[in-house]
Amino acid sequence: MSQFYNDVQPNIIDDEMILKAVEKTLPEDLGDLAQGENINFKDVTELQLSFKSILQIDNLWQLENLTKLQLDNNLIEKIEALESLVHLVWLDLSFNNIEVIEGLDTLVKLQDLSLYSNRISKIENMDTLQELQIFSIGKNNLTNLENVVYLRSLKSLRTLNLSGNPFCDDKQYTLFVVAHLPNLVYLDFKLVRDTTAAFVEHLNGSFLFDSLKEFVSVCESLHHYGLEEYKKREAEVSDFYKNFHEILLASQQESKKAMFDFENRNRQRLDEIHHARSYDVAESKRAECQEDILQLSDTLMALEALLSNELECRDLENQHHEKLMEIALSTLEKSLKGELEEDLPDDVQMLLVDKNTIVSAVNMSHSIRLRKIDKRESDMLCNTYHWHISVTEKAFQTESDRNRACIKKIMSYINSLQKELDNTRI
Repeated sequence: MSQFYNDVQPNIIDDEMILKAVEKTLPEDLGDLAQGENINFKDVTELQLSFKSILQIDNLWQLENLTKLQLDNNLIEKIEALESLVHLVWLDLSFNNIEVIEGLDTLVKLQDLSLYSNRISKIENMDTLQELQIFSIGKNNLTNLENVVYLRSLKSLRTLNLSGNPFCDDKQYTLFVVAHLPNLVYLDFKLVRDTTAAFVEHLNGSFLFDSLKEFVSVCESLHHYGLEEYKKREAEVSDFYKNFHEILLASQQESKKAMFDFENRNRQRLDEIHHARSYDVAESKRAECQEDILQLSDTLMALEALLSNELECRDLENQHHEKLMEIALSTLEKSLKGELEEDLPDDVQMLLVDKNTIVSAVNMSHSIRLRKIDKRESDMLCNTYHWHISVTEKAFQTESDRNRACIKKIMSYINSLQKELDNTRI
């Protein structure tokens, strides 16, 4: 890889350097007509700046029609200032000091890229290079074979050079690369078909069938495990709906009772308003009726809110925590007074030392359960457990629709009662 030397003066690409490089590519018989100011940079399609001790890429924006650029054997540390070279097809940045692949997003027409002999440790930031066919990144600092997986997104890639990287010493290196990049034709200057021939011949024996038997056994075990987990999930879903419907039924019964009691009182009050002997008596009954309507509205809304909140896991956990803390402190008090009627396990007795110990243990348990609840919610939001999400989303959506419809009915019912009261004649 390129290094800094005491006797080398680092350079930056400027107009003079570009001009000299362009002049070298022109035919000698053109003479002064094609020299200096007569050169139009927009007409330049190829540029060679090798062995120029270049430290920083710059000043290439005017070469907008460049298709081939050689910047090999320099001191370049960062890939930059190439965004205007949108027509670039061939780019050589080999033998430099580059550590990160970057600055290539606009080079969508690039077909040949060489980053050979640099200091790169990760293959990244190449998503837009969908026309790339040849890629050389040998003799870098690639240590993890998983870097190869990233190249699967480059569907046009046919030739790849990774030789000289630390991960090439892995015994599975060649097979790993070929398995993950099935469209490769050449790998490390060799025909891919030749590199895999030995492996294919090895499969002619019993190795393949022995491997398949082991694979089938693992699949069967996995299948049985999946069936058992599926039954558990189905049971959990069934319990969830059963409990929810029980809560819903209880809430509906309380709401019906509240409305039935109100209807009885309301009919009596309306009748009293009709037969009131004075305006003051009628207004007093009307005020009582108005207050009763408001109380009914509050009761129905409270029951609906309570039903909706039954699906909140954190509320249930907080209630459990409070009860557990109460029981723990009560047990501690009885233990200190010697009033416990039964022997407790040793691990429980270790906690019943003092109040701080038991409170700390209960709070830690509470914190762990809350984290588990948070993780479960996170898993649901990330679609980790698709079955759970589909069930809960359906339940919440059904409950949400029912909740909105119920609130709408409550409001409509309350409004009708208010109108009936307002239209009652004294």
